[in-house]
Amino acid sequence: MRIGAAILRVAVCLSLMPINASAQSQWQPVEQVQTYPVTGDSGVDLYASIGERGPKIGKEVRAIAHTNFKLTWTRDYRPQLDGACTLVSARPKLIITYTLPKPASALSPELKRKWDVFIEGVRKHELLHGVIITDMVKEIERVSVGLSVANDPKCTKIRTELTAKLGEISKAQQKRSNDYDRMEMSEGGNVHQLILQLVNGTGK
Repeated sequence: MRIGAAILRVAVCLSLMPINASAQSQWQPVEQVQTYPVTGDSGVDLYASIGERGPKIGKEVRAIAHTNFKLTWTRDYRPQLDGACTLVSARPKLIITYTLPKPASALSPELKRKWDVFIEGVRKHELLHGVIITDMVKEIERVSVGLSVANDPKCTKIRTELTAKLGEISKAQQKRSNDYDRMEMSEGGNVHQLILQLVNGTGK
């Protein structure tokens, strides 16, 4: 979720064994939360602090919150008797990290009420980014397992083909994520409303 101008737009044997599809899906992402401190005695001050201290997206833009991930794979490529190579298993390890703002000191009861509504909405927004990332990994798993390339006894061609497929999946995930942010941050969108409620006490 990004922050910007008028409203801070804050930001991898010779026989092929049968593959158990359900076993391939028996993994879950590891989700963790990091926080950064913000200060202020009003919604405006807290939001300004977010603009000063929020996680950077690129070199210039700061974010209200940010969802990042680390993805590694355990893959089993197996040459076949006919000279082909088949990827018989691909198990992911996905760690999703959500970075959220947190007041450095206690807030007044009224400001805390406004902050709690704001941060819960921001948290739900970032969790959907986590869902989008998890969906991407499931799609990678779907197209990977069982992939076979002919005339590839050293299992080199298959890696090139897989990399091309993964690039397209990654682009689709990025577009979905960007479209989601654009909708949420547009005027009247959920995040836009959350900001207005925090800063002005207005919105839906």
